[in-house]
Amino acid sequence: MLDPLRFAAALGVAIFHQMFWSWAWTSIGVPGFERTVAADVLYPSAAPFTWFGWVGVEIFFVISGFVIANSATTSSPGAFLLGRALRLYPAVWVCATATFLVLLLFGSEPASEIILPYIHAMLMVPKGVTGQWLDEVYWTLAAETAFYGLVFCAMLTKKITLRHLAFGLTIYSAIFNAVALLVTSCTTPADLPYLVILMFRVPCAAFLLSHGCFFALGIWLFISANRELTALEQLAVAVTCLSGAAEIDVFASFFLESIPAIADQSALVPIMVWAAAVLLIARAANRNRRSADIASAEAPAYLRTLGLITYPLYLTHNVIGAAVIRALVVSGLDATTAVWLALGLLVLVCWFICAKIEPAVRCALMQTLSYFGQLPKRRPKSRRPALARGLQVSLPVPVKANVAASQA
Repeated sequence: MLDPLRFAAALGVAIFHQMFWSWAWTSIGVPGFERTVAADVLYPSAAPFTWFGWVGVEIFFVISGFVIANSATTSSPGAFLLGRALRLYPAVWVCATATFLVLLLFGSEPASEIILPYIHAMLMVPKGVTGQWLDEVYWTLAAETAFYGLVFCAMLTKKITLRHLAFGLTIYSAIFNAVALLVTSCTTPADLPYLVILMFRVPCAAFLLSHGCFFALGIWLFISANRELTALEQLAVAVTCLSGAAEIDVFASFFLESIPAIADQSALVPIMVWAAAVLLIARAANRNRRSADIASAEAPAYLRTLGLITYPLYLTHNVIGAAVIRALVVSGLDATTAVWLALGLLVLVCWFICAKIEPAVRCALMQTLSYFGQLPKRRPKSRRPALARGLQVSLPVPVKANVAASQA
């Protein structure tokens, strides 16, 4: 269930970037390098259906909290760190290099302007308050790695549990989002873009302020997949949902106030899309708890493939996708056909990346680590189903060593 939902979220983000943000950014004035390779095309008639696609990122964060909690159940901190590195770095190295080459060959920026962002992307180092992302989508990796680091540190303590993490992120993020909602509700439209960018993109994403509630919700949903939640935990779930809705409302209001083409739209639309995705995850968690004693069937291979395609698709759809669309438009295709054909081509390319290139890079990385004796030892695998392996939220958080099952 998570794989098709994850793919749908990535596709929503891609459509948002290519059919809305590619031209609507001029109302805000904060474009990335994609502007240097993009075609000069507009899709104003599609705006009511594409402007809220960015909420796919918030869906990603909930899924990530769920999946990482599932990974944090059976192994050591070292195995967790290895699993995350083997999942994230190979795709980043491949996709960031491809993005760098596209910008170098087809972009208008000098090479000196993109070398440092490329190095940051390859190392997965946040760009900081100033500077430029190699691709704007990479900001989400800063939030993801901050969450992984938090889980890793909790594991090292051997005292902080998944339940503790979920409560901490719930309270921490809820306070921030409540204050942000209060501030933005008392702010003039002219000041709103500045405040939203300051609070929600740089540098707070790296500290899980505005987005911590989504990761916390994912953890709570995972815990609910293994046992009934207590009354206090159910209250925490309600708080994370309200906090997440507040974050989405503030960012949606930022768009609605700043971009005239969607001034008549409602901030409730992205909130409802996100809520529907959360309900799907919650339903799957509830179904898992009810069938905990029955070995669950493996997901069909094509659904698993969709999940694997999602990550490289997310990393390539913006800059590389914009370059492909421009090439197709120049060749004579109309703008809408060019978008859908470009996305179809990217899906095929990303399938090749996840099926052929990523495994080769991952194998080389494993061999290198093995050569230097840095591979952590794995613990014996449990015979119970992956999501029903008796998560004891009162125990320290361990991690699952199985890389395939831990992919976010």
